[in-house]
Amino acid sequence: MAAVRRHMDRRDDDSDNHPSKLTRFDFITCVFAAMGGLMFGYDIGISGGVTSMPDFLKKFFPAIYRRSMLDNSSNRYCKFNSHTLTLFTSSLYLAALASSLIASAATRRLGRKMSMLIGGLVFLAGVVFNAIAMQVWMLIVGRLLLGLGVGFAIQSVPIYLSEMAPYKHRGALNNLFQLSITLGILIASMVNYFTAKIHGGWGWRVSLGGAAVPAVLLSAVAWILPNTPNSMIEKSELPQAREMLRRIRGVSDDRIEAEFGSLVAASEAAKEVSNPWINLVQRKYRPQLVMAVLIPAFQQLTGINLVMFYAPLLFQSLGFGSHASLLSAVVSGLINAAATLVAVYGTDRWGRRKLFLEGGIQMLLFQISLAVLIAIKYGATWTESQFPHRYYSIVIVICLCGYVSGFAWSWGPLGWLLPSEIFPLEIRSTAQSLAVSVNMLFTFIIAEVFLSMLCGLKYGIFIFFGAFVAVMTVFVYAFVPETKNIPIENMTAVWKKHWYWRRFMPEQDNVSDFYSFVNTLELPLDARYFPKATQSEGKCGKIQNQR
Repeated sequence: MAAVRRHMDRRDDDSDNHPSKLTRFDFITCVFAAMGGLMFGYDIGISGGVTSMPDFLKKFFPAIYRRSMLDNSSNRYCKFNSHTLTLFTSSLYLAALASSLIASAATRRLGRKMSMLIGGLVFLAGVVFNAIAMQVWMLIVGRLLLGLGVGFAIQSVPIYLSEMAPYKHRGALNNLFQLSITLGILIASMVNYFTAKIHGGWGWRVSLGGAAVPAVLLSAVAWILPNTPNSMIEKSELPQAREMLRRIRGVSDDRIEAEFGSLVAASEAAKEVSNPWINLVQRKYRPQLVMAVLIPAFQQLTGINLVMFYAPLLFQSLGFGSHASLLSAVVSGLINAAATLVAVYGTDRWGRRKLFLEGGIQMLLFQISLAVLIAIKYGATWTESQFPHRYYSIVIVICLCGYVSGFAWSWGPLGWLLPSEIFPLEIRSTAQSLAVSVNMLFTFIIAEVFLSMLCGLKYGIFIFFGAFVAVMTVFVYAFVPETKNIPIENMTAVWKKHWYWRRFMPEQDNVSDFYSFVNTLELPLDARYFPKATQSEGKCGKIQNQR
C-alpha cells in the first residue's frame, strides 16, 4: 500500500483547480472503506470450496457425494451437476439483486457509510445461519441473508470510494475494492484448503463461519468512517461538507472552492429530480444507462465465475484430487490478487480503455487454448478412466491462471470502477443500484446454470464465454470513452466529445445553467442560495470553466 501511495503522490497537480493531492487521511479512509470487498470475495471463494468437501456433500447433498466419490463410471463434466447444489451458490446473488434496489434509497437518504453498516450486520446474521446449519433450508436462508448484506455493501462502497478520491487517483483507489475482493477469494481458498483436512466432518463449518470476520470488520469500519462531502451536501450539511472536503484534499478553503461549488451545484440539480428511475431513461442519460447495463453484464459474461465460484469443482472435473483441487484454487487466487495490483498501479496511468482491450484479448486467447487442450485430450466423453497426465494438468492450470490474470487487471476492477464514476449526482445512487442489480442478475444466472452448461457443452463452455469476450472487446473499442483524470462532476464532457454518444447530449444541461447563473452574479455561493449555511465564505468563481 505504501508503494501505491508513493506512486500516487508523484502525480499530484491541480491544473484545473480541482485539487488532486492524495492526503494520508483520504488514503487511509479509502483503504478501510475498500475492505468491504473482503466480505464479498470471501463468500465467492468459500462457496466453491465447501461444495467440494466430501463431509459437506455427504451431509447436505448425498446424491452428489455418491456420484462424485463412489461412481467412477460417470462423465467428469457432469459429476457435480445438481440444481440443489447450484441453488446453494446462486441464491445469494438473487437476494443481492433485490437488496441493491433497496440500498439505492438507503444510500441516498442515510448516506454511504450507513448502507455499508447495514450490509455488514445483515451479512453477519447470514453467517450465523450457515455456520450452524443442520438442514439445506438453513443453508439457503443463510445464503439469502448473505446476499442482502452483499447488495448493500457493493452498492455503497464503490460510490463512497469514487466520491472520496481525488479525481487523478480515483481509478487506483476504487480498484482497491476489487483488490479486497480478490484478497477475500484468496483467503477463502486458503481457509478451505486447511479446513478440509480437519477430521470429524466439521471443517466446512469453520469455512462458512469464517465469513464473520470480514462482516465484523466492515461493520466496525463503517461505524468510524466519515461521510463523503457529497452525502453531507445531500443532507444539507454544507459547513461539515466543506470542512470534510478541505480535510480530504489537504488544501486551504479557497482552493476547494471550485470543487465545492461543483458538488453543491450538482446536488441542487439532483434535488430537482423527483423520480431518479424515470430520469434515468431520459435521452440525455442514454450513455450512462447503456453502461450501467452492459458493463456489469459483460463482466459476468467473461465467464470468470466459471473459475471463481466453482474452482475446486472445476479442478476436480479436470482430474485433480480433492486436496489438489483446493490447492489449485489457492494458486489461481494468488494470481488473481497479484494481477489486480497491476490495475491498481496502472488504471490512472495507462487509462481504462487500454486495460479493457488488453485484458479482453488475453482472456479470449486463453479461453480458446483451454477449449482446444481439453478437446484434443479428452473430447466430449471424459470418464474416470481417462485420468489426465500430471504435466498436461499443469498446462491447463497455467492457461486458467493466464485467463484469470487477464480478467483481474481489466474487467474485474474496471467493471466496478467505470459505472461508479460516470453517473451525475442526480442519478448516481439509482444508476449504481441498477448496475449492481444487473451484475447480480447475471451472476445469479451463470451460477445457476454453469454446472448444467458444463455437463452439456463440455469443453465448448470456454468457447461459449470466449464469444462474449470477443463481443465486449469490440464494444469497448467502439463505445467506451476514456475517463481517467476527469473530475467526477465533470464527466458529462466525456460523452459530449464521443463520436457516438454526443448525439444524445444536450447543448447545456441544468447543472451548467446553474453554474452560468452563479458565475454571472459572482455572489457568495452559500449566502445567496443557502442562507442557513453562513459559515461559507468564498465565491463560486468561474465554475463553468471547469466543465
